[in-house]
Amino acid sequence: MSGRFILYSFAILFLLTGTAWAQVRFEDVTRSAGIDWTHRNGATEEKYLIETMGGGGAFLDFDGDGWLDIFLVDSGSHERSKDSRPGRNALYRNNRDGTFADVTDQAGLRGGFYGNGAAVADFDNDGRPDLYVTGWDQGRLYRNRDGKSFQDVTRTAGVAASGWSTSAAFFDLENDGDLDLFVCRYLDWDFDKDTYCGQRKEGYRSYCHPSKFKPVASLLYRNDGNGSFTDVSAQAGVALPGKALGVVAGDLDGDGLADLHVANDAEANFLFRNEGGGTFSERALESEVAYGMAVKPESGMGTDLGDFDGDGRLDLIVTNIDYEMNNLYANRDDSFFTDVTLSQGNGRSGLLYSGFGVRFLDYDNDGDLDLAIANGHPLDNIHLYRDRVTSDEPAQLLENRNGRYVEAGSKAGEFWQKRQHGRGLATGDYDNDGDIDLLFINNGSPPVLLRNQGGNRNPWWGVQLEGRSSNRDGVGATVTVSTDRRRIVRQRTGGGSYQSSHDPRLHFGLLPDEKIQRVEIRWPSGVRQTLKTPQLLRYQKIREPEA
Repeated sequence: MSGRFILYSFAILFLLTGTAWAQVRFEDVTRSAGIDWTHRNGATEEKYLIETMGGGGAFLDFDGDGWLDIFLVDSGSHERSKDSRPGRNALYRNNRDGTFADVTDQAGLRGGFYGNGAAVADFDNDGRPDLYVTGWDQGRLYRNRDGKSFQDVTRTAGVAASGWSTSAAFFDLENDGDLDLFVCRYLDWDFDKDTYCGQRKEGYRSYCHPSKFKPVASLLYRNDGNGSFTDVSAQAGVALPGKALGVVAGDLDGDGLADLHVANDAEANFLFRNEGGGTFSERALESEVAYGMAVKPESGMGTDLGDFDGDGRLDLIVTNIDYEMNNLYANRDDSFFTDVTLSQGNGRSGLLYSGFGVRFLDYDNDGDLDLAIANGHPLDNIHLYRDRVTSDEPAQLLENRNGRYVEAGSKAGEFWQKRQHGRGLATGDYDNDGDIDLLFINNGSPPVLLRNQGGNRNPWWGVQLEGRSSNRDGVGATVTVSTDRRRIVRQRTGGGSYQSSHDPRLHFGLLPDEKIQRVEIRWPSGVRQTLKTPQLLRYQKIREPEA
């Protein structure tokens, strides 16, 4: 009887939580999926700074078949590398059976310049996702011509972005129905500006700290609606000198306009509030997100937005280098944030790591937002300078338990114990089974594709937005799911993480007996739409109604 009672008790617990029988695990399926590619950085003994920052990519459905494909950005050799081979990007088409096929050459995306990151969006509203690739001393815009191949339209579009570009984000600056482009530029660097850093003994030369170089302004390109863009950085008020590595766009104050958060390395972070009329005001200091808890500039690298505490407002995460905790800011009243890094359990977990890519995601489908973080120190010989710190570091998986973050990687698969040289992190449901998978892009080494095993034990619903008066991708739309227990708010943000782009669909996990009563969508155009009975366990395409 006692054994039966125990089994019965576990069964009741499973029905209540949906997680008692088995822990969600992630399986490394990189090789079995057919991903055979390695990021190259052209590293030299002279340790040029650009060698440290590469590793970006994207989930995207480039052929429109409803299945996410994978794009990976290579750096390759630079002008002073001993290896003169140019970088080779990779585009992998999803075969819909768990495997991918390399279609890079057919698609015209081989690349050939020193690439860093990728941003994906349908900038021309033709229903096909386009690609913007950042890198050293240029950026490139590839227009998706027919769902099979891409055309380099950088020159005609006017978005070459000279200098060193890192992350980028598409968003609708003025809600005029087409997507504009923000491009992060890192710092004022060139080969001849690099210098000797570190100790002058064998093996101790190191990559220079960003403080050795001057800050530069990032770029904002307004979409003119005819295939071209105009640089409006100065008139929009965003041409402030910084050292930008990460950017995310979302409506932080509920006024229907997209704001921008920029993570700066060793400089104060920026929060550009959208004032309307195509202008921004920089308010990071007064909003209390310019600095971390030490009230000084930290090494901002990746950033993301999401409602982790369930109050309906977008909160903010910023990753930093070792001995600087990753900053978690709770959005309190749409204008001010509170640093909850320590109180919510996020702080000490990454103290010895250097965080780059970061995403809010509901990996276990319980309706709240967890965190995944890609780690890897910029210095390949950091172990010579700091105890307990290494260049290759394990990634992190943090589970949200009633608004507090708890380490979950130790029980989520072997990957989370292995050390990587992490940079980019993209999230998306590549196998369409209802849970979120992960793509880690590493510097100077192969990427890792992780399949979520068990996250879909709970019910779920997904939505793909299609704008009409709004931009075709629905970037900037807010979807609120009201259940018999709570409200779950997700926003279609632009950018996020570090040098990576993500599944464009919004994903909602539910508890086993939770029922959706109402879905409300606020489109960027201002149109509001209501659904009463969405069908669960599927991705549903929703088109914006006429105004």
